[in-house]
Amino acid sequence: MHSEIEALFDEAESRYLKPEELNVLSQYVESLPARLNAYRTLRDRELDVMQEIADQLQAQMPQESIENLERAIKNALLTLRYCATGMLLNDESFVRDRLMSWMGGTMRLYNNEAVNSLLYRLINQHFSQLLGPQRMSLLTPHLTLAQTLLNEQTPEPVVK
Repeated sequence: MHSEIEALFDEAESRYLKPEELNVLSQYVESLPARLNAYRTLRDRELDVMQEIADQLQAQMPQESIENLERAIKNALLTLRYCATGMLLNDESFVRDRLMSWMGGTMRLYNNEAVNSLLYRLINQHFSQLLGPQRMSLLTPHLTLAQTLLNEQTPEPVVK
């Protein structure tokens, strides 16, 4: 949405905004308090919730090396922060651009598909409980986009 808002203001330089353009701007402004509230909750509770998730992940995947689990959790933290910022801006392109800049190389190096699958399921569960349905619905499109990009970047297993 951020790029949409930017485009609206570019248009407003040469003319007044049309009613439908004002509606887009109004929707953005009206949803800002809820997005700010969700963002603050994510910021303030992120480490506590992610520690719970890390503990569960390790308990459910004892065969995985600590190194793989730590790497996946660090990547998930960064991804969550990008998603939170994308939610605040209401701009999925922000998330896509940020994630594509580093995700491809990272995911090609490490095949953690099983770890990431469980990790993102736990992230969705825990943050749904923390945020509740309304605020989680603001974050979900960004998390879904991140998961889709992650799945696209995961290398295919080598068959010998």
